[in-house]
Amino acid sequence: MPSVRSGGRSGRRMKADINVVPYIDVMLVLLVIFMVTAPLITPGLINLPSVGQASDVPVKPLEVQISQNGDIALRMREPGANPENIGRSDLVAQVRSRITADTPVVIAADGKVPYESVMKVMDELRTNGVTRLGLLVDQQSSTGAAAAAAGQSQRSAPAAPKR
Repeated sequence: MPSVRSGGRSGRRMKADINVVPYIDVMLVLLVIFMVTAPLITPGLINLPSVGQASDVPVKPLEVQISQNGDIALRMREPGANPENIGRSDLVAQVRSRITADTPVVIAADGKVPYESVMKVMDELRTNGVTRLGLLVDQQSSTGAAAAAAGQSQRSAPAAPKR
């Protein structure tokens, strides 16, 4: 009797599945490698300046004040000097007319002014040739720390701008 074949085709059927076992093995090996090396990696350390370490500026700086509502005023940091309100479009011209090569410029912004506004003013001054530029900070001395904890703060000299 002749043999009868069912299906009409000879040979093996092709498998339509993907073998994921090698992928799982590779994933587990990578997981072990990352778990072993993660504690060895130290994150980058950034030493941010604290207000207690800000140095005094030897020259009287020009202060650019940014109020909470975005108004800009200029004043020299001298006793009795009053701020003069200026428009945003006149900022660079007014600053350049009042400073010399040795005069630093400090930006004093209200605590509620958005960071972006302060950075725009700083960028505008820097791109127009103002190189001695810094930010005004409130310094706390060792005795002033207790007063600051009680809710009182004292306004002091600006942080020394970079040259």
